[in-house]
Amino acid sequence: MKPKIIIYTCSVCCYIAAATIATACSSYIDESLEGQTTEATIGDSDEAISTWVTGVYSKWVYDMFCWGYFPKVLELDADYISGPTWLFKAFGAGNFEGEAEVCDALWKGCYGLIERANYAERQIRAMQNVTPAVRNNALGELAFHRAMAYFLLVRAYGPVPVPEASPSGSNEASPSGPRNNPRRPVAAIYAEIFDQLQTAVALTYHRNDPAYQPGHVSAATAAALLAKAYATAAASATGEGSVIVRTGRPYNVATGAYSYAKPYPHIFRVQAVSGYEDIDPAAYYAEAATWAEKVIDGTYGACALSPYDDLWRMSGRYDTEFLFCIYTPNADTKYKTSIHTNYCGIFTDATCEYKADGGWIGCTYNWYQLFDADDRRITDGVRHRLRSEGHRQADDSGMQGGLYYPADATYKHLADNHLPPFDQEGVKYWTFGGDIASADQYLAFTTKYMDVTDPTTGNADAPWPFLRLADIYLILAEAKNELGDQATALQYLHSVQARSNATQRTTDELRQLLDPTAALTDKELLRSAIIEERAKELACEGDRRWDLIRWGIYLDAMNAIEGNDDAGVSKSRLSRNLLFPLPAQEMNTNAAITTNNPGWR
Repeated sequence: MKPKIIIYTCSVCCYIAAATIATACSSYIDESLEGQTTEATIGDSDEAISTWVTGVYSKWVYDMFCWGYFPKVLELDADYISGPTWLFKAFGAGNFEGEAEVCDALWKGCYGLIERANYAERQIRAMQNVTPAVRNNALGELAFHRAMAYFLLVRAYGPVPVPEASPSGSNEASPSGPRNNPRRPVAAIYAEIFDQLQTAVALTYHRNDPAYQPGHVSAATAAALLAKAYATAAASATGEGSVIVRTGRPYNVATGAYSYAKPYPHIFRVQAVSGYEDIDPAAYYAEAATWAEKVIDGTYGACALSPYDDLWRMSGRYDTEFLFCIYTPNADTKYKTSIHTNYCGIFTDATCEYKADGGWIGCTYNWYQLFDADDRRITDGVRHRLRSEGHRQADDSGMQGGLYYPADATYKHLADNHLPPFDQEGVKYWTFGGDIASADQYLAFTTKYMDVTDPTTGNADAPWPFLRLADIYLILAEAKNELGDQATALQYLHSVQARSNATQRTTDELRQLLDPTAALTDKELLRSAIIEERAKELACEGDRRWDLIRWGIYLDAMNAIEGNDDAGVSKSRLSRNLLFPLPAQEMNTNAAITTNNPGWR
């Protein structure tokens, strides 16, 4: 059964449009929805509950992903991600002020989602002619959406407002006006997240329940986010030890040409994140481990890592690996995303040989060099042959052209037996010639989002994976390591690596790989390996910036690039970049907020 996420009724569409207009001249925190759509127009039934829940899911797509700001707001400010400077703009270069990604997509989008969920809950609680299990599951799904929104907000902005909800069952407007919502401490935001997620775990269907709809939130989804939120807060409060990050300048300059350099290990001190002082890292990691184990052990329905061959195929989109994704219909002009366009491109035909447009966001050479030569995440997970419309024309020998990634034989990373002939089937493949003006066309472009219904459209149906089971395996490995159980941590790390044919190393072997001269403990070495594994496994999934932030190594990692990255995007960062600025409209209309985040107006 296809998930109802992509089914929209006329009344809900009107409701979305009216709500968007309603927030134009006020604080984004309280979205005035009263009077737009009511129980009288939707009804009082199990089907009506489904409609209200669908309206909340649609908020992700229409308000946040549809305009292209998501997932860029989560992704572009990171060390291993690059692309053309015209796409990254000021935001990708670290100037977040006034950028639509920060204002419209994240702040406005998340608060709109929270109020949409609050309003739908009031409507659902007032219904009389519904099945209790259907009502409870819906309330659990709404609780998850609120928690997810607050999680995105607290990571990006630190202390944020928590609007006061209406009394349960009431259809009255929220008692808090748009100017009445002060920021609450980080620990209080996490308490709200945990409370909402525990409600979601208790109320939502398990994935093996006959009533569960594929693509929807389940109890396993909520438990997974609990694990991730606890681990995020725990790392942010740690403030001890070191981390090795393999990074550095992206190239060496010699006689005007660019030859790519190999990253080398940098040792960064872990820094506690401001606002997390009242959090006990050990206690939070214990909670993270508990919730992650429940997900992996199948407490809320059996979950399993997908085989690599199935992981990114359309046929595997609803496998248990994917705990929470944003799904959209193919080629829809309203409920759409630009994921396939940004990461893979728009192709001239279904063979995906020639790219007509797009395919801009990719990973850097520093990232590519982290992998073992036989790791399928680069042998299969990176698009090595790059051909566009301009490569159709044959040269004097009658051969057409194309580019091959990685760079030339001197700097190639793949083992020789994985390199195809550079002249193949009438096509001559070149490697990058070193012209920095076109360097943004020569990145490690992912194949994760390639398999779509129609690769020739700009609105293809590639889903965005907010939560995957591999993420939870690595969170459990992280939690076990921080709690002193390195043996168990290695087991879960190796489980993720085994799927992609990566080498599974002992702690001693990790020391040789990362930095044999570093005076780091086994715990610090394994911490470094897990953070690096997250960079490899979750690449192009919007996680890297937030991993650097929560460990307090964001400024070090970004500035170790020493300026511009492979494609000329500036990676120099200041302390103000640790948090996003609150939007100017919120500062101007919310009397309870008088100062912005440090360094921003």
